Amino acid sequence: MQRNPWSTLAVLAVAQFMVVLDVTIVNVALPDIQQDLGFTASGLQWVVSAYTLLFGGFLLLGGRVADLLGRRRMFVAGLVLFGVTSLVAGLAQNPEQLVVMRAVQGLGGALMSPAAFAILTVTFAHGRRRNIAMGVWGGLAGLGGTLGVIAGGLLVDSLTWRWVFLVNVPIAVVLALLVPMFVAESRVTTTGRRTFDVAGALLSTAGLLAIVLGVIRAEPKGWSSFEVVALLVGGLALLAAFVRVEARSAAPLVPLGLFRSRGLSTSILALALNGAAFLGMFFLTAIFLQQVRGLTALETGLQFLPMGIAAIASAIVASQLVTRFGTKPVQFGGAALSIVGLLLLSRADATGSYALTILPGIVLFGIGIIAVGTPASIAAVADVRHDQAGAASGVVNAGYQVGGALGLAVITTLATSHVESLLTSGAQPQAALVGGFERGLVFAAVFAAVNLLTAIGAPRLRPTTEQMAEAAVAA
Repeated sequence: MQRNPWSTLAVLAVAQFMVVLDVTIVNVALPDIQQDLGFTASGLQWVVSAYTLLFGGFLLLGGRVADLLGRRRMFVAGLVLFGVTSLVAGLAQNPEQLVVMRAVQGLGGALMSPAAFAILTVTFAHGRRRNIAMGVWGGLAGLGGTLGVIAGGLLVDSLTWRWVFLVNVPIAVVLALLVPMFVAESRVTTTGRRTFDVAGALLSTAGLLAIVLGVIRAEPKGWSSFEVVALLVGGLALLAAFVRVEARSAAPLVPLGLFRSRGLSTSILALALNGAAFLGMFFLTAIFLQQVRGLTALETGLQFLPMGIAAIASAIVASQLVTRFGTKPVQFGGAALSIVGLLLLSRADATGSYALTILPGIVLFGIGIIAVGTPASIAAVADVRHDQAGAASGVVNAGYQVGGALGLAVITTLATSHVESLLTSGAQPQAALVGGFERGLVFAAVFAAVNLLTAIGAPRLRPTTEQMAEAAVAA
């Protein structure tokens, strides 16, 4: 049956909107989740990290499975899994239930998102129509991230935090019913044995989980404790085994030869650092605004809104600047703006004016992270073979998610340990929270500062129109 490609785009874009919305909608609900379910200060970050680690860790496997078993089939499977886990997460009665469901929800997103993007690329041929479709796809995804903080605030204040998860359920049900009508099945035809490299995905994800857990446990146990050392060493060993498996595999998830590309290598690092700074800032600021400044969830969401608007505007301007000056100077400038924004935001206190202490920092940071993301996304695929462009894009996206989770673990552990130190020294709870917020954002700025060095080592490229369209979606 012939399907209208724009109807296909509509269904896929709504699904991607939901996945991106879920990343930001949760942040404003974190204080309520902590209070209701009894999360510790260090354990709360798992509500975010469990999702991003599983999403990033299985993103490449999700794309491989979709290509070989059927993209529509895997899209629906991921959609159903996403909806079911959202339902159970919304009904969770303790921290363990919620974290496990968030992890499985990330797995659902890892099945759904690459399948949807692959369907989009086979539905629209190269050229103007694909560029328009990419623009719509990327625009709705960006809108989902921006509106997530507002939607989360509305749901938490008018209902409960549980609805930031339950809201996904009716959307998933409707989409699952519409997909057979508007989305055609497609897959890669192969004559040989189909290889999925499940071992590679499991080893990499388990290794990263162990390292994140080791970083988190360092705050109560100490960096030299047996538990922390065992977790960190075990995580590194699992990642070493992953590299060995990939080197020997006939069809690896991550072709190691890709890393011979300087553009790809620097882009993965740049976007991982970007993810670390962004998730750390978002997590800490959402808690600061509610627990220190006493704002409601909706008021918190509204205070984040200018950052989303600035990021959308930055995507447009950065694209034009890259076309004119190339990727390197734009990436360098974006990293510098990110540092300034985070340092300004770190000076916020419990009573200062929003317009003077919060707004300048989040606006500059919103501009900066996209000004890094746009040129890095272009450089990632500019000098890899066309048949490896999909793998390169997947590695970069996974790097952003994984870097965000690892960075969040480091930043929140350092912030939490500083709060505990201040409390032990006799500081008032509110003053201790402000001190932890400041310390965490300074370390987020350190991640952004490393991106200055990354930008120096990155190639200077002038993109094609097609590369610009793909970069806009990624950013």
